[in-house]
Amino acid sequence: MLRTKQVRETTRIIDDIIKHYKETSEEKKRDWRTYEQKFAQRVKTAMNELSPLIEEAIQSFKVYKRETRGTKPKLSLKQKVILILLKHLFGKSNRSMTSMLVVFVLLTDVDVSYKTVERLYSDDEVRIALHNLHQLILKKKGVKEADCGGDGTGYSLTIRKHYASETQRLKEKAKIAKKVSDKKRRVFIYSFAFIDIQSRMYVAYGASFKSEQEAFLDAIKMAKECNIKIKKIRLDKYYSKQMYIKLLEEAFGDIEILVIPKTNVTVKGTIKWKDMLSNFVLDPISYLEEYFQRNQSESGIAEDKRRTGWMIMQKREDRVYTANFCIALWHNLFWYGN
Repeated sequence: MLRTKQVRETTRIIDDIIKHYKETSEEKKRDWRTYEQKFAQRVKTAMNELSPLIEEAIQSFKVYKRETRGTKPKLSLKQKVILILLKHLFGKSNRSMTSMLVVFVLLTDVDVSYKTVERLYSDDEVRIALHNLHQLILKKKGVKEADCGGDGTGYSLTIRKHYASETQRLKEKAKIAKKVSDKKRRVFIYSFAFIDIQSRMYVAYGASFKSEQEAFLDAIKMAKECNIKIKKIRLDKYYSKQMYIKLLEEAFGDIEILVIPKTNVTVKGTIKWKDMLSNFVLDPISYLEEYFQRNQSESGIAEDKRRTGWMIMQKREDRVYTANFCIALWHNLFWYGN
């Protein structure tokens, strides 16, 4: 019978166990030639499939408008979705993107103002289309049951404060304790993603202005709404609490959860909690081997920030959420051809 003392003894030497695990594990060397070839192919596939995927995503719903007066929109829904995604990929401001469209108008009939580009982030039709696009990509990749890693990060809303440096300065307080008053200007948006280990797709994505925890809860809500069954999840030590274990059990039923227990851990709790601690104590090396597949979450976030940057330029709350979701969509689009 597992006892609290046994678990705490293992947690006390976990750093040494991790060090030994890393020293004895074979590090796979990347073949840069093969990597560049695969990356180029993924980029080509993403761009080739973008238009037909969007067409299919917008065909699944139809918007009926009672009001027929006013100026006819210059852009079709498909053009709107393509424009907002490309704008976010290029990392351009609204005015810069509009300037680029002036060049494109030589080949197309797209000619809009920077205000039109900004309004796309709060366009309900565009939001529905983006959500449908997310579900469509997962469906075509056959992702129904996910073996996941989960991790959170943040994006700056002002150039004066970089999320990574600010988190380092305030340590964990910037992640879990700091809350920005509604009366003050928000400087970060927290995000949390569940990444499927096999496909490297984000199956669910959450965001919050308040905390990473709220973004985590938002990601769970999205996974349930998209009918994604998460069968296994790996989370960092912050989520090593029974409340999160119960929450995940309630959301996904028979789910396997892997976290690194804290030093003050106790075995009192649910069967799922006890089973997890038992696996951790009886064979910590095998447990860590399985747990550290969570590194794909961290590498996925790093990949996203290299692609679209560490800052979101929108200021209105609803538009920031849309911009944040575009990051996840581009992640999945670039892995669509893998």
